Amino acid sequence: MGFVFISENQKKIINILADGKLHSGTELAEKVGVSRSAICKQLKYLTELGVEFSAITGKGYRLKKILQLLSNAEIKNYLTPESLLLISELEIYSSINSTNNYLVELSQQTKKTGVVCIAEYQTAGKGRRGREWVSPFGSNIYLSILWQFMNGPASLSGLSLAVGVAVIRALKDCGIDDVGLKWPNDIYWQQRKLAGILIEVSGESGGPCSAVIGLGLNFYLPKDKAKLITQDWVDLSQILIDDPANLRNKLAAALLNHLMPIIANFEQQGMQHYIDEWRSYDCMKGKDVQIFIGQQIFSGKVAGVDDSGLLLLTDEQGHNKAFASGEVSFSKI
Repeated sequence: MGFVFISENQKKIINILADGKLHSGTELAEKVGVSRSAICKQLKYLTELGVEFSAITGKGYRLKKILQLLSNAEIKNYLTPESLLLISELEIYSSINSTNNYLVELSQQTKKTGVVCIAEYQTAGKGRRGREWVSPFGSNIYLSILWQFMNGPASLSGLSLAVGVAVIRALKDCGIDDVGLKWPNDIYWQQRKLAGILIEVSGESGGPCSAVIGLGLNFYLPKDKAKLITQDWVDLSQILIDDPANLRNKLAAALLNHLMPIIANFEQQGMQHYIDEWRSYDCMKGKDVQIFIGQQIFSGKVAGVDDSGLLLLTDEQGHNKAFASGEVSFSKI
């Protein structure tokens, strides 16, 4: 599966340092049960995963930013009874190649539905068009859901828009406002990308099919990792003045509380059930954009989305065009 191995001793070190306080090398060695030199090696390895430490001579080590590690028990504590019924398995990994990849492979081996995979770290996280999703350890939310649908991929048209509505609802539940949706798969905060959705579907054209619904959400991006991002971005640490206690687990649960019912009922309700709400969050309408489809580029002003979820673009001649897919970029002034 392409896992990066994180040992039990490394997990112990992270859990000790997760409080953000100073801990001496001697204290860490005693609590973990290894030598001080072994602690130094473990810390170096964790640094390579994107865990940021400060070392103060004579005092010890501490995290530059407090880690809110994901907890299966904590997340389940915040789940609604409906979500608990819809989730068949909730798996949390310290490290994985990609939560989407893992569930896509699982879907080829089983007909399980309602499987949720969340990871602290991804070695091969991906966004749309195969782009890398920057994934430092313990800093963001990488979440995927495997669900079985009965009526084929065609019945899932507009699912990404409905999923976007669920994400906005969850963010609002956690006190995060001024969020909007950028067609077809992105969540924005004040014109900067906060999260992205990636849905992968496989199966018979007219029969049962599997869908893996993936979400990557920026909780905290270390500056050195953020240098790899080629578009305007934002994380929750920039949006929220304070870090509410255990927000990462609460937000993971809030996402599942809104995602699971929408996914479970989508074939019956369809995108039409969510299109008006999606439009109320549209952060592109009236904006000048470019749409990239292969080698073609279309420029114009966004006129919103139609009832089928297609993006409407008005060109310089005043003609409207509808797009079912494409990479959309805000035009720079």
